[in-house]
Amino acid sequence: MKNYFDFTNKHALVTGAAGSIGKGVAAAFVEQGGKVFITDINEASLEQAIAEIDETGRFCQGMVADVINAEQVKKVVESAAQFFENRFDILVNVAGIVAQNPVEDITEEEWDKVFDVNCKGSFFFVREVVPYMKEAHYGKIVNFSSKSGKTGSALMSHYSSAKAAIIGFTQSLAFELAPSKINVNCVCPGITDNSGVWSQVSSGYVKNLQMPIEEVVKKFTAKVPLARLANISDVVATTLFLCSDGADYFSGQAINITGGREMH
Repeated sequence: MKNYFDFTNKHALVTGAAGSIGKGVAAAFVEQGGKVFITDINEASLEQAIAEIDETGRFCQGMVADVINAEQVKKVVESAAQFFENRFDILVNVAGIVAQNPVEDITEEEWDKVFDVNCKGSFFFVREVVPYMKEAHYGKIVNFSSKSGKTGSALMSHYSSAKAAIIGFTQSLAFELAPSKINVNCVCPGITDNSGVWSQVSSGYVKNLQMPIEEVVKKFTAKVPLARLANISDVVATTLFLCSDGADYFSGQAINITGGREMH
Protein backbone atom coordinates (compact mmCIF):
# COMPACT_ATOMS: atom_id res chain seq x y z
CA MET A 1 0.00 0.00 0.00
CA LYS A 2 1.27 3.46 -0.87
CA ASN A 3 2.70 5.48 2.02
CA TYR A 4 0.85 8.77 1.67
CA PHE A 5 2.95 10.36 4.39
CA ASP A 6 6.22 9.81 2.54
CA PHE A 7 7.71 13.24 1.87
CA THR A 8 10.99 12.03 0.43
CA ASN A 9 12.39 14.66 -1.95
CA LYS A 10 9.55 17.06 -1.07
CA HIS A 11 10.40 20.66 -0.18
CA ALA A 12 8.34 22.53 2.42
CA LEU A 13 8.49 26.14 3.60
CA VAL A 14 6.98 26.59 7.09
CA THR A 15 6.36 29.98 8.69
CA GLY A 16 6.01 30.61 12.42
CA ALA A 17 8.22 27.57 12.91
CA ALA A 18 9.80 28.57 16.22
CA GLY A 19 6.45 28.02 17.92
CA SER A 20 5.34 24.61 19.14
CA ILE A 21 2.96 23.88 16.25
CA GLY A 22 5.15 25.23 13.45
CA LYS A 23 8.20 23.42 14.79
CA GLY A 24 6.18 20.23 15.11
CA VAL A 25 5.05 20.48 11.49
CA ALA A 26 8.58 21.15 10.23
CA ALA A 27 10.07 18.30 12.29
CA ALA A 28 7.44 15.90 10.98
CA PHE A 29 8.30 16.74 7.37
CA VAL A 30 11.97 15.94 8.03
CA GLU A 31 11.08 12.74 9.89
CA GLN A 32 9.13 11.65 6.81
CA GLY A 33 12.01 12.32 4.42
CA GLY A 34 11.44 15.92 3.38
CA LYS A 35 13.53 19.08 3.41
CA VAL A 36 12.23 22.18 5.17
CA PHE A 37 13.07 25.85 5.26
CA ILE A 38 11.64 27.57 8.31
CA THR A 39 11.17 31.17 9.37
CA ASP A 40 10.13 33.06 12.47
CA ILE A 41 10.58 36.53 13.94
CA ASN A 42 12.32 35.22 17.07
CA GLU A 43 15.97 34.60 16.17
CA ALA A 44 17.01 32.64 19.26
CA SER A 45 13.97 30.38 19.12
CA LEU A 46 14.41 29.85 15.37
CA GLU A 47 18.05 28.80 15.80
CA GLN A 48 17.03 26.39 18.54
CA ALA A 49 14.29 24.94 16.33
CA ILE A 50 16.74 24.38 13.46
CA ALA A 51 19.16 22.62 15.80
CA GLU A 52 16.40 20.40 17.19
CA ILE A 53 15.02 19.48 13.77
CA ASP A 54 18.31 18.81 11.96
CA GLU A 55 21.63 19.91 13.41
CA THR A 56 23.43 18.85 10.22
CA GLY A 57 21.76 21.53 8.11
CA ARG A 58 21.15 19.07 5.30
CA PHE A 59 17.39 18.85 5.73
CA CYS A 60 16.48 22.01 7.62
CA GLN A 61 17.61 25.59 7.22
CA GLY A 62 15.96 28.86 8.10
CA MET A 63 15.97 32.63 8.23
CA VAL A 64 14.62 35.23 10.62
CA ALA A 65 11.88 37.43 9.17
CA ASP A 66 8.87 39.52 10.05
CA VAL A 67 6.01 38.11 7.98
CA ILE A 68 4.44 41.55 7.54
CA ASN A 69 7.60 42.93 5.92
CA ALA A 70 7.30 42.22 2.19
CA GLU A 71 11.04 42.61 1.52
CA GLN A 72 11.98 40.24 4.32
CA VAL A 73 9.46 37.69 3.06
CA LYS A 74 10.94 37.97 -0.43
CA LYS A 75 14.44 37.30 0.96
CA VAL A 76 13.22 34.24 2.87
CA VAL A 77 11.67 32.79 -0.28
CA GLU A 78 14.81 33.54 -2.32
CA SER A 79 16.99 31.79 0.29
CA ALA A 80 14.59 28.86 0.45
CA ALA A 81 14.64 28.62 -3.34
CA GLN A 82 18.41 28.21 -3.27
CA PHE A 83 18.13 25.48 -0.62
CA PHE A 84 15.35 23.79 -2.59
CA GLU A 85 16.96 24.19 -6.03
CA ASN A 86 14.03 26.39 -7.11
CA ARG A 87 11.28 23.90 -6.34
CA PHE A 88 8.62 24.51 -3.70
CA ASP A 89 6.26 21.60 -3.15
CA ILE A 90 4.62 22.78 0.05
CA LEU A 91 3.90 26.05 1.87
CA VAL A 92 2.49 25.99 5.41
CA ASN A 93 1.53 29.39 6.82
CA VAL A 94 1.52 28.83 10.58
CA ALA A 95 2.67 32.31 11.63
CA GLY A 96 0.02 34.21 13.53
CA ILE A 97 -0.79 36.07 16.71
CA VAL A 98 -3.74 36.11 19.06
CA ALA A 99 -5.14 38.94 21.15
CA GLN A 100 -8.00 39.28 23.57
CA ASN A 101 -9.93 42.36 24.64
CA PRO A 102 -13.51 43.59 24.88
CA VAL A 103 -14.36 45.26 21.58
CA GLU A 104 -14.56 48.70 23.17
CA ASP A 105 -10.98 48.33 24.41
CA ILE A 106 -9.43 47.21 21.10
CA THR A 107 -7.24 49.95 19.67
CA GLU A 108 -6.85 50.59 15.97
CA GLU A 109 -3.20 49.56 16.27
CA GLU A 110 -4.12 46.24 17.90
CA TRP A 111 -6.79 45.52 15.29
CA ASP A 112 -4.37 46.26 12.44
CA LYS A 113 -1.56 44.16 13.92
CA VAL A 114 -3.82 41.11 14.34
CA PHE A 115 -4.92 41.39 10.70
CA ASP A 116 -1.42 42.13 9.42
CA VAL A 117 0.27 39.11 11.01
CA ASN A 118 -2.55 36.63 10.46
CA CYS A 119 -3.66 37.72 6.99
CA LYS A 120 -1.08 39.90 5.27
CA GLY A 121 1.75 37.58 6.30
CA SER A 122 0.06 34.59 4.67
CA PHE A 123 -0.68 36.66 1.56
CA PHE A 124 2.95 37.76 1.21
CA PHE A 125 4.27 34.19 1.34
CA VAL A 126 1.64 32.87 -1.04
CA ARG A 127 2.39 35.67 -3.51
CA GLU A 128 6.11 34.84 -3.52
CA VAL A 129 5.84 31.03 -3.61
CA VAL A 130 3.00 30.53 -6.09
CA PRO A 131 5.09 31.38 -9.20
CA TYR A 132 7.44 28.48 -8.40
CA MET A 133 4.49 26.13 -7.92
CA LYS A 134 2.85 27.26 -11.13
CA GLU A 135 6.04 26.55 -13.03
CA ALA A 136 6.17 23.04 -11.56
CA HIS A 137 2.41 22.58 -12.06
CA TYR A 138 2.23 21.23 -8.52
CA GLY A 139 1.84 22.53 -5.01
CA LYS A 140 0.19 22.12 -1.63
CA ILE A 141 -0.61 25.21 0.45
CA VAL A 142 -2.00 24.99 3.99
CA ASN A 143 -3.06 28.17 5.78
CA PHE A 144 -3.83 28.36 9.47
CA SER A 145 -7.27 29.61 10.44
CA SER A 146 -8.95 28.69 13.73
CA LYS A 147 -12.13 27.41 15.29
CA SER A 148 -12.69 31.12 15.97
CA GLY A 149 -12.71 31.69 12.21
CA LYS A 150 -15.74 29.41 11.93
CA THR A 151 -17.65 30.60 15.00
CA GLY A 152 -16.47 33.86 16.51
CA SER A 153 -15.10 33.88 20.04
CA ALA A 154 -16.15 36.42 22.64
CA LEU A 155 -13.47 38.97 23.56
CA MET A 156 -11.61 38.08 20.34
CA SER A 157 -13.53 39.91 17.62
CA HIS A 158 -10.37 41.03 15.81
CA TYR A 159 -8.77 37.57 15.93
CA SER A 160 -11.99 35.83 14.88
CA SER A 161 -12.42 38.26 11.99
CA ALA A 162 -8.86 37.75 10.78
CA LYS A 163 -9.15 33.96 10.93
CA ALA A 164 -12.46 34.08 9.04
CA ALA A 165 -10.67 36.10 6.38
CA ILE A 166 -8.08 33.31 6.06
CA ILE A 167 -10.88 30.90 5.17
CA GLY A 168 -12.11 33.23 2.43
CA PHE A 169 -8.54 33.70 1.18
CA THR A 170 -8.04 29.93 1.08
CA GLN A 171 -11.25 29.31 -0.85
CA SER A 172 -10.43 32.01 -3.40
CA LEU A 173 -6.97 30.57 -3.96
CA ALA A 174 -8.39 27.06 -4.35
CA PHE A 175 -10.47 28.22 -7.33
CA GLU A 176 -7.73 30.40 -8.78
CA LEU A 177 -4.86 27.93 -8.54
CA ALA A 178 -6.66 24.69 -9.39
CA PRO A 179 -5.70 24.88 -13.11
CA SER A 180 -2.05 24.81 -11.99
CA LYS A 181 -2.65 21.67 -9.89
CA ILE A 182 -2.09 23.59 -6.64
CA ASN A 183 -4.24 22.45 -3.72
CA VAL A 184 -5.06 25.09 -1.11
CA ASN A 185 -6.65 24.24 2.22
CA CYS A 186 -6.66 25.53 5.76
CA VAL A 187 -6.88 24.05 9.22
CA CYS A 188 -9.10 25.34 12.02
CA PRO A 189 -7.72 24.13 15.34
CA GLY A 190 -9.64 24.56 18.53
CA ILE A 191 -7.88 25.13 21.83
CA THR A 192 -4.53 23.37 21.54
CA ASP A 193 -2.76 22.43 24.73
CA ASN A 194 0.90 23.42 25.19
CA SER A 195 0.70 26.01 22.43
CA GLY A 196 1.59 29.69 22.60
CA VAL A 197 -1.91 30.65 21.49
CA TRP A 198 -3.57 28.78 24.35
CA SER A 199 -1.08 30.22 26.84
CA GLN A 200 -2.02 33.74 25.79
CA VAL A 201 -5.75 33.06 25.48
CA SER A 202 -6.03 31.29 28.82
CA SER A 203 -4.21 34.15 30.55
CA GLY A 204 -6.65 36.54 28.93
CA TYR A 205 -9.65 34.54 30.10
CA VAL A 206 -8.27 34.38 33.64
CA LYS A 207 -8.12 38.16 33.57
CA ASN A 208 -11.35 38.93 31.69
CA LEU A 209 -13.54 36.21 33.22
CA GLN A 210 -11.92 36.48 36.66
CA MET A 211 -11.63 32.72 36.94
CA PRO A 212 -8.68 30.55 38.03
CA ILE A 213 -6.90 28.74 35.21
CA GLU A 214 -8.25 25.34 36.35
CA GLU A 215 -11.81 26.61 35.96
CA VAL A 216 -11.01 28.12 32.56
CA VAL A 217 -9.68 24.77 31.30
CA LYS A 218 -12.70 22.94 32.72
CA LYS A 219 -15.08 25.49 31.15
CA PHE A 220 -13.67 25.05 27.66
CA THR A 221 -13.07 21.30 27.84
CA ALA A 222 -16.73 20.85 28.78
CA LYS A 223 -17.70 22.24 25.37
CA VAL A 224 -15.74 19.55 23.50
CA PRO A 225 -17.58 16.27 22.73
CA LEU A 226 -14.32 14.31 22.91
CA ALA A 227 -13.73 15.90 26.33
CA ARG A 228 -10.16 17.10 25.90
CA LEU A 229 -8.15 19.90 24.37
CA ALA A 230 -6.30 19.30 21.11
CA ASN A 231 -2.69 18.14 21.25
CA ILE A 232 0.11 19.49 19.09
CA SER A 233 0.24 16.07 17.39
CA ASP A 234 -3.44 16.36 16.37
CA VAL A 235 -2.69 19.58 14.50
CA VAL A 236 0.56 18.29 12.99
CA ALA A 237 -1.03 15.09 11.68
CA THR A 238 -3.91 16.93 10.00
CA THR A 239 -1.54 19.45 8.44
CA LEU A 240 0.71 16.73 7.07
CA PHE A 241 -2.28 14.92 5.61
CA LEU A 242 -3.33 18.04 3.68
CA CYS A 243 0.22 18.29 2.32
CA SER A 244 0.34 14.63 1.31
CA ASP A 245 -0.59 12.76 -1.86
CA GLY A 246 -3.56 11.40 0.08
CA ALA A 247 -5.12 14.87 -0.04
CA ASP A 248 -4.87 15.32 -3.81
CA TYR A 249 -8.66 15.69 -4.06
CA PHE A 250 -8.92 18.21 -1.22
CA SER A 251 -8.97 21.90 -2.03
CA GLY A 252 -10.73 24.91 -0.58
CA GLN A 253 -11.45 23.08 2.66
CA ALA A 254 -11.33 24.44 6.21
CA ILE A 255 -10.68 21.36 8.32
CA ASN A 256 -11.79 21.50 11.96
CA ILE A 257 -9.45 20.09 14.62
CA THR A 258 -11.79 20.62 17.52
CA GLY A 259 -12.75 17.25 18.98
CA GLY A 260 -16.26 17.67 17.59
CA ARG A 261 -16.91 21.13 19.00
CA GLU A 262 -17.07 22.65 15.52
CA MET A 263 -19.02 20.65 12.94
CA HIS A 264 -19.43 22.91 9.92
